[in-house]
Amino acid sequence: MFLKTEEEKVLRDPIHGYIHVDYQVIWDCINSRWFQRLRRIRQLGGACMVYHTADHTRFGHSLGVYEVVRRMVMEVPDIREALDERQKITVMLAGLLHDLGHGPFSHAFEAVTHSSHEDWTCRIIEEDAQLRGILEGCSKGLSHDVADVIRHRSKNALLPQLVSAQLDADRMDYLLRDAYFTGTAYGEFDLERVLRILRVSDGRIVIKESGIYAIENYIMARYHMYWQVYYHPTARSYENMMHSLFSRLRLLALKNQLPLTIPQFHALAMGEKLNLQDYFILDESTCLYAFSLLEHAVDPIVRDLASRLRDRRLFAFAEATKENVRRVKNRLRKAGMDPKYYMCRDDVRQSPYVPYSGDRGGAIWVRMHGGVIKELEEASNIVWSLVHGPQRRDDRVYFPGEFSE
Repeated sequence: MFLKTEEEKVLRDPIHGYIHVDYQVIWDCINSRWFQRLRRIRQLGGACMVYHTADHTRFGHSLGVYEVVRRMVMEVPDIREALDERQKITVMLAGLLHDLGHGPFSHAFEAVTHSSHEDWTCRIIEEDAQLRGILEGCSKGLSHDVADVIRHRSKNALLPQLVSAQLDADRMDYLLRDAYFTGTAYGEFDLERVLRILRVSDGRIVIKESGIYAIENYIMARYHMYWQVYYHPTARSYENMMHSLFSRLRLLALKNQLPLTIPQFHALAMGEKLNLQDYFILDESTCLYAFSLLEHAVDPIVRDLASRLRDRRLFAFAEATKENVRRVKNRLRKAGMDPKYYMCRDDVRQSPYVPYSGDRGGAIWVRMHGGVIKELEEASNIVWSLVHGPQRRDDRVYFPGEFSE
């Protein structure tokens, strides 16, 4: 028996109406220092440079994912009956804590730390004294079980499917939340209908054939959000400029010429591994302060890139044809600007539905009226066309706006 809160806690939310919390361990994790750190990590990286209201955080998203998982395990009959209380709490905690290890500027910073946020998340859950204490104090082995759901190593294969698969609580929340805060309608889909058509068959999530239109809508929402929000060229410009800045810092580190900045930037430039405390400090407010320090660096490239990032003087972009690449390089060299730091090539491709392979096994399965289970692309002409039709690709070159035509 797991301890309940004295009364149900409710948190207002623009996407789900209310976030409901009635287990003490959930409430204690929400109030932990690592979860509160997510208030200082924005949900979207460079996209906040495009959509001025997109300042929502990983804190709100993580609560939203928890709420969708909670509804799955409490309101969807097949899932509710397939799990015992401990498994329900484990997967709700995995949904709540799944983004705990995110660094600043969303996924863009993973290229700087050379590590995935999932790895940091599991490390925090299993090694941080406060969080581990909360989980182990609730039930022995709970911290390891929660981390295993995030690693896709859970003994119950159903649990990871609820948090991270092709039809999961993570995507359901971020599509709706990101669409709301960017002021776009691309990510909207019928969450209530999706929850109503979920079933369990042989340990995996399936959907009823009658609900396939809701899933097609969900797939199309993903497609449009990626191209209109997540892969927006202005957002990519901001992220590429940040990568250029850290590339320059690494070179200066090799020459023992690193400018004054925060210790965490110094460690990253030196290729050192961060400990948990250093990573905890590394949120977006800290990074923006570090950029302001770098605006006073002796090195002109560091000084200029830091200033451009702080003041949103982002790189322009053009199609990455051979002629455009050649022309940009020549103009930069004539202006005395190193193309290594002032020209970025970005080749983006994305399919709205690609089933995961291996142990992440993440296809969407459809239970047909006759009881036969089919993979989504076999059951939907629309999804089949998306998967097998021409795949969109954006190959762009980025460079300082003063050199655009």
